[in-house]
Amino acid sequence: ARIPPGDGFGADGDPKHQVGSDDTLVYVLDVRAVYPKSAGPHGKKQAPLSDPGLPRVADAPAGKAPVVTMPRSAPPKRLEVRALVRGDGPAVRKGQLLVLQYAGYFWRNGQVFDASWSKAGPRAVPIGTGQVMKGWDQGLVGQRVGSRMLLVVPPSLGYGKKGLAQAGIKGSDTLVFVVDLLGVN
Repeated sequence: ARIPPGDGFGADGDPKHQVGSDDTLVYVLDVRAVYPKSAGPHGKKQAPLSDPGLPRVADAPAGKAPVVTMPRSAPPKRLEVRALVRGDGPAVRKGQLLVLQYAGYFWRNGQVFDASWSKAGPRAVPIGTGQVMKGWDQGLVGQRVGSRMLLVVPPSLGYGKKGLAQAGIKGSDTLVFVVDLLGVN
């Protein structure tokens, strides 16, 4: 792809990356796979969770975030990882680029604070390398592609004591994620 200066960084350029205001940008891209916004789990649906201390996850139409109902109890102190659908693909390995759909919910009130389903669709993240929250690195490496996972992430494995103010996440927030593992590269 060739991007002229006006469609790139404009009159200011990008000094941080040594791009001047009159530089044309050239990218070579390899498209490895395309995932539609409606992509979801594929594998064996697991029996409903019987642990009353974990959230309940309702089925959702393709391309929509599932409704999650929080229990009326204190959140678990450690990372909880459960397969809602056990995928039929390969195991996710540390260092791979993991393509996923996800929604994040607050334990305290069940509200969604972030969801790929309501944005541009699936996204890719490096997994197992410290570039995402510890709860994702620990909970998703080793799971199978095609899975729908429930993760309950304590603050220490989420955003820590500082939280993430721009998302409304407090340092004391336990976070709940439903994550569909769509593919790896």
